[in-house]
Amino acid sequence: MALVPHLAHAEPAVVVTDHVRAELVAQAPEGISPGKPLWLGLAITHQPHWHTYWKNPGDSGLPTTLNWVLPTGFVAGDIVWPTPRRLPLGPLVNYGYEGQVLLPVSVAVPADFAGSTLTVRLHAEWLVCKEICLPESGDFHIEISARSPTTSHRELFDAARVATPRAVPGASASGRVVGAALAIEVHGLPAPAQGQALQFMAEDAGVIDHAGQVEQRWAGTTLRLRVPLSLQRSESPDALKVVLSAPNQSAGWMLTIPIVGGWSAGAAASAVAVADVSAATAPAFMLALLFALAGGAMLNLMPCVFPVLSLKIFGFAQRGGDRRRAIAGGLAYTAGVVFSFIALACLLLVLRAGGEQLGWGFQLQSPVFVSVLAALFTLIGLNLAGVFEFGTLLPGTVAGYRAKNPLVDDALSGALAVAIASPCTAPFMGAALGAALTESVPRAMAIFAALGLGMAAPYLAATLWPGFARLLPRPGPWMLRFKVIMAFPMFATVVWLLWVLGQQTGVDAMAGMAGALIALAFACWTIGTPVHSRRARVLLAGSGLFMLALATALVWPALRSETAASGQAQTQGAGQWAPWSVAAVEQARTAGKPVFVDFTAAWCITCQFNKRTTLADAGLLAEFETRQVVLLRADWTRRDPAITQQLALLGRSGVPVYAIYGTKTDSPQVLSELLTVEEVRSALGNL
Repeated sequence: MALVPHLAHAEPAVVVTDHVRAELVAQAPEGISPGKPLWLGLAITHQPHWHTYWKNPGDSGLPTTLNWVLPTGFVAGDIVWPTPRRLPLGPLVNYGYEGQVLLPVSVAVPADFAGSTLTVRLHAEWLVCKEICLPESGDFHIEISARSPTTSHRELFDAARVATPRAVPGASASGRVVGAALAIEVHGLPAPAQGQALQFMAEDAGVIDHAGQVEQRWAGTTLRLRVPLSLQRSESPDALKVVLSAPNQSAGWMLTIPIVGGWSAGAAASAVAVADVSAATAPAFMLALLFALAGGAMLNLMPCVFPVLSLKIFGFAQRGGDRRRAIAGGLAYTAGVVFSFIALACLLLVLRAGGEQLGWGFQLQSPVFVSVLAALFTLIGLNLAGVFEFGTLLPGTVAGYRAKNPLVDDALSGALAVAIASPCTAPFMGAALGAALTESVPRAMAIFAALGLGMAAPYLAATLWPGFARLLPRPGPWMLRFKVIMAFPMFATVVWLLWVLGQQTGVDAMAGMAGALIALAFACWTIGTPVHSRRARVLLAGSGLFMLALATALVWPALRSETAASGQAQTQGAGQWAPWSVAAVEQARTAGKPVFVDFTAAWCITCQFNKRTTLADAGLLAEFETRQVVLLRADWTRRDPAITQQLALLGRSGVPVYAIYGTKTDSPQVLSELLTVEEVRSALGNL
């Protein structure tokens, strides 16, 4: 019992995951006082064959980041990065660390510091990789005595100092762009480096081809290098910072190489090289466009799109034989679909470029967005049921504009169709999306535009084909009943959205949102109810709006909560299925068992269809058991960077995705989005 306070005090300094052990350490040989050395650092011990990354990770990966919380006046410097190792992975080369590494940071002590202890907090994030990569993080906390020396981790700091790249006094270097390469000449390297086959590692990202062959030649004490430039070069620094390391040296040498003559000399060659690559990949790009068109068209068969198409069918019937109006509406609907796909794709690409781990359908991972959609479909359903008219809710100018510009309604209904259809991944669409998120921005936009054209094509074709209009009944009293009937698919969609919300945030938030929707319905009724007295109308509408505001305020904290709900609990209680993790996959394969992974989400209609049909087939489940297949379910209902990363490795950006991992090869089999029992059995037979 006497040890408990000590253990509780020491434990926050260490974070242990399945892949690394990370510890916050400190060194203050003379105590903590102004002008005396104070070092902090994150010591990472990797499991065998796992690694983290250098400041320039190379062709893939992310550097470790350290965010310090120190008392006022203390200033932490940048990481003093030890010399990394080259980490080849297929056609790629990365730079990073295996085994044990310390990332040290020098800390400046303020002149007025006179405390007896120093409290240090750290939030660290790192990407740890083997064949696959996982983002991990940790929060650390230590108390350092200011009155006595802190030297318990002296060996770690000494090893880090030895491994730090050293500047070379008197050395000189210069570089010049020659075609698609950088010709470098270095003079004055120390004796241990001379005559060695040195490793060349650039600190600046986006400049060199890390996996390219570096040609080097010694002429006495002068080293001449020819370093291939990246075909996708995005940076043109005035001087390139590099580290050279010898095979038998624990530390490298640090050089700054000015670029003589600038980068314009290599621009033409790089442009030609990129053009050649683009030409070589043109057939694959055209195939991605065809997949996008086919996948977009099949989205119309997904049940998540049906409610919006119901509105379009009703509007089409209302127009009767006005073919010119029908064609204009079809074009407006197409424009709304295509531009919404492009806008959503731009947002996704911008967020991913900023480091966000997102995938297709990411907006439905937000409980707030799901709630807004539920409210929108409730409003549409109430309007169709005759509870109120939109003209009573909109300002007069807006309602007038809407009446004079019906094409705006068509375009907005196209945007709404994209918003509700994006969580679905139709056949062919998964491969097209995966390709789009790895292509250049213009090509990615072209693929997303093709998805929009494919989705809008059936309705556009119907408006352009005169024979289709003759199949529709003539306008008449039946349309009033049909309008009310169309309200029920809207309410069914609300039920589905509430179920998704329950999976994300729990039963309490789902019930709270249901109450808010009742308040919304009451507010619509108070506004839509005809009342002759202006005062009575204001009081009635005011009471409805007050109830709506109160219900929204009560449910808002639950919607903003980051606490994951029953997604994992549902997975754990699903019989043979267990929660997915990289460690679980590796553990099963190490034991000689194949693995079937279901990447799913509560808001994915196709996922739920497959789960209740193919994946619930008794014969298939019995075959899984006979073959000792480990069944894992990766629940992407709420945002999960680890699942997003794994989807990217599989060439996908959304769900559903089904992958079978065998025990003989590292490459998994990726099955189709609309899963069949025969397809799964065929894949099992190939193990």
